Amino acid sequence: MASAAETSAGPQGQAEKPVVIVTVGMAGSGKTTFMQRLNAHLFQNQEPRYVVNLDPAVAKLPFQCNLDIRDSVNYKKVMEEHRLGPNGAIMTSLNLFTTKVDQVLNILEKRAVPDPENPSRKPVKTILVDTPGQIEVFVWSASGTILLDSLASSFPTVIAYIVDTTRACSTSTFMSNMLYACSILYKTKLPMVVVFNKTDIQDAGFAKEWMTDYEAFREALDGDENKNAFGGQDGGSGYMASLLNSMSLMLEEFYSHLKMVSVSSVKGTGIDDFLEAVREKVDEFNAVYQPELDRRRAEREEIKKKQREKELEKMMRDMSMGGLTAGAPEENKSDEEEQDEPAPADDDSDDDEDDENDREGLQARYAASLLGKDSVTEEASFAKYLHSQRNASQ
Repeated sequence: MASAAETSAGPQGQAEKPVVIVTVGMAGSGKTTFMQRLNAHLFQNQEPRYVVNLDPAVAKLPFQCNLDIRDSVNYKKVMEEHRLGPNGAIMTSLNLFTTKVDQVLNILEKRAVPDPENPSRKPVKTILVDTPGQIEVFVWSASGTILLDSLASSFPTVIAYIVDTTRACSTSTFMSNMLYACSILYKTKLPMVVVFNKTDIQDAGFAKEWMTDYEAFREALDGDENKNAFGGQDGGSGYMASLLNSMSLMLEEFYSHLKMVSVSSVKGTGIDDFLEAVREKVDEFNAVYQPELDRRRAEREEIKKKQREKELEKMMRDMSMGGLTAGAPEENKSDEEEQDEPAPADDDSDDDEDDENDREGLQARYAASLLGKDSVTEEASFAKYLHSQRNASQ
């Protein structure tokens, strides 16, 4: 079976890039167990992979990490020093780690290509990223956005949203998970695979049926309403059923673009189906998401260029005004002295042209120096650009 990275090969025989799989999910959905099973599956197939842990609060991981946030940030000390709660400490730890995102990308980019000093070490094909169980801390924070944008700017990136199948049996919890998946998809603007985990306990066939057949979901909704599963009184359950019914109609188009797989992290079933879905999403990333990322990057570069040109124009105007200010004492001359002065010679026009040429030449030299900086910036990674912008703002 072909690896997920084979579909991310660049045009004209360029070296293929590894695929980044970012796992997100609510606490208790089995996200860490899924990471362990996926890592073991890739190891068994002898596929080079690189594991990154972004959860600073985890006490012990059942798999080895190549890059661990806990090696850079001490979660407990952050909580004590800044007098923060658990979620605030996780967010602050991610913020601190994000300041090193350029170093992280440099490490990943080096592992994605052959090592001349160690030819026996194969380039990684898959990069696995584990995130905190507090999903909102990562997805909706500025640090999480920077990390995802930085990864997506360098490698094909796919979001794996893990769902606890045993808790999604009711229509209300199922709809809650789908709304969360929808919000994550449009927040990250990255391709997503919804993974219904723990299928060894509860089969996920009902979820696939609800996503593809509206009438089936409607029947299940009527069943929950008849059982008073929503716990409402005086028409409250009717309001909940009507709300869920409306949201299901709204998400019908969303389901058509969503890839869903069933996985048992304990038994290992469904992992091949997940990797197949990842390959499809890599093709989607290259065809749809990558052009959008390039367009957004080009817009940022255009805005940056206009800002530099505006600053250059302002600087040249200030220099011109500075030259006029230097000659300001001439304005203090009396009218009689001005009348006694001879008329300017015709050669002054030539002097004005020389001054104009000097000004244009000076402006050209400043513009050339700025262009030189732009060329260096273009060669650098997007993460370095973000890092420089952050330092400038500080």
